[in-house]
Amino acid sequence: MEKRVVVFLIVSLAVIIGYDYLLKGMGLLPPSEPVQVATTGTSSGATNQPSGLENGAAQSASAEATTSSPASAKPAPIDNAAGAVKEEQTVEVDTELFRAKFSTRGAVLKSWELKRYTTSGENGATPVQLVYSGGRFKGPLSLVTSDQALTGDLGTAVYQVSQDITRLDSAHPVGHLTFRYHDAQRNLQVEKELTFHHGSYVVDIAIRTQGMTTPLDVTLGTNFGIVEWGEGFIGLMGSASSVDDKVLKETPDGESERKGDVKWSAIQDKYFLSVLMPQKAAAALAKKEGDKLVSAGVRFPAPANGSVLTMQLYAGPKEYDILKALNVGLEDTIDFGWFVFGSWALVKAVAKPIFYVLRFLYEFTHNYGITIILLTMLIKLMFVPLQYKSYKSMKQMQVIQPKVLAIQNKFKDDRDRLNKELIKLYKDHRVNPVGGCLPMVLQMPVFVALFNILYMTIDLRQAPFMLWIKDLSVQDPYYVLPIIMGATMVIQQKITPTTMDPTQAKIMLFLPVFMTFLFVNFPAGLVLYWLTNNTLTITQQVVTERLFGKKWQVPAADGEVPGGDESKEQKSNGKRQKGQSE
Repeated sequence: MEKRVVVFLIVSLAVIIGYDYLLKGMGLLPPSEPVQVATTGTSSGATNQPSGLENGAAQSASAEATTSSPASAKPAPIDNAAGAVKEEQTVEVDTELFRAKFSTRGAVLKSWELKRYTTSGENGATPVQLVYSGGRFKGPLSLVTSDQALTGDLGTAVYQVSQDITRLDSAHPVGHLTFRYHDAQRNLQVEKELTFHHGSYVVDIAIRTQGMTTPLDVTLGTNFGIVEWGEGFIGLMGSASSVDDKVLKETPDGESERKGDVKWSAIQDKYFLSVLMPQKAAAALAKKEGDKLVSAGVRFPAPANGSVLTMQLYAGPKEYDILKALNVGLEDTIDFGWFVFGSWALVKAVAKPIFYVLRFLYEFTHNYGITIILLTMLIKLMFVPLQYKSYKSMKQMQVIQPKVLAIQNKFKDDRDRLNKELIKLYKDHRVNPVGGCLPMVLQMPVFVALFNILYMTIDLRQAPFMLWIKDLSVQDPYYVLPIIMGATMVIQQKITPTTMDPTQAKIMLFLPVFMTFLFVNFPAGLVLYWLTNNTLTITQQVVTERLFGKKWQVPAADGEVPGGDESKEQKSNGKRQKGQSE
């Protein structure tokens, strides 16, 4: 027994002492001291290549660092004897559109705030932050190789930094930020140069290496570009990439490496994204780090000495014109063709012209709520002829419904004879049984396209309408619009001609209730569109009934005049069915 106690104490002591060393050896804990680095000779010139986007998480190894002042273009202090940078610095770049902060430890991005977009919180409205701030993940713009030890050094070393300007404006439209790392033992040098542009979310990145013998990954880190994970009814989000002109917008269950001609690799949510657009990359990378945690990046072949790896970094809003101007197909991350499941090419083709009209109308109204109402009215006017035919067909089908029921009861045991008699009945009365549905089918791509535009585009984000509707991209806080929309659906059901039996009609009364509860969580802009569409449909049906209803009596067949008596019999489906059966 005493031997067991001794063995237990020894093993426990070994676990307690060795646990910390084990975590450090696996790279799960930061080192206690910075890695030594030496500086390279002279600063290299600016590159004219486009910059790449990086996404990433906050560095767990970084303590809170002091922000450098505009005069912090000087390199970090160097210990001449050891050649090591003594302390970490935070370097800031301020532009008209964003404010970025970089850490000299690992030369990674720590913060990327969008000045023109805000998010609400406990402290009020604050600029949108694209860099993920939780967890222990490699930060945006981290360099990763297959050599674990080298990757650890590249990620934890304090780089020498030089900066020619901190704030960009029209007088200083271009700025450069350069990080340098030198490892004398490995005969390795790495230089990461970033070029910023006034009035642009794009950053040009050039990476120069000496002594690198393995493929080099440039990562977007974790959740860089994701501001908010949407729940429930929402489009695709997570990682996305374009390889060999094929866009893939889904996050793998584990790790993914898509080899080929890489145009871009991104991380996106509904309204924002970060993306790397490399020159001559070998593969696009994506990985699921955990629940609601994804990472992405690009892989370059082992660089030759003195070679330059170039790419573009875009971190910002999913504004259609900006993404399209990059000319790499990033506008496809705004999926106009998406609807519940999958992506419909037909809807996407219809959506883009409607999107242009929406923005054109906004130039005059300066209110997206009014714009939605006007656009819905225009689309409704376009389909007046189709809706007229649909309503007329349903009205005629309602008039001959007693005859249809009589034939169905008479030939219910003879399917072939039943079909022949029904076809003869429709032909004699010149009624098309699918005439009420076909126009609706033709309109469906347009309405789905408008639905997607209002749900997916950033234009409606934080766009006010009137009174209590301060943001059309979020749900109505008082549920007024969904309730009114549900009421209009009930009215629309009551005045729409139907051929359903009483039981089916009662079941359909639950549809407005279901739709009301569904739309309660929808953005107010979508509910406004649906409410406007219902109101216009009701108005159209009332006007159409008054102007043409009496003219839509079905022509007589075989000497019958179905107009007067049968229209009266519609008032009671039970009496009508009984009379026709007799």
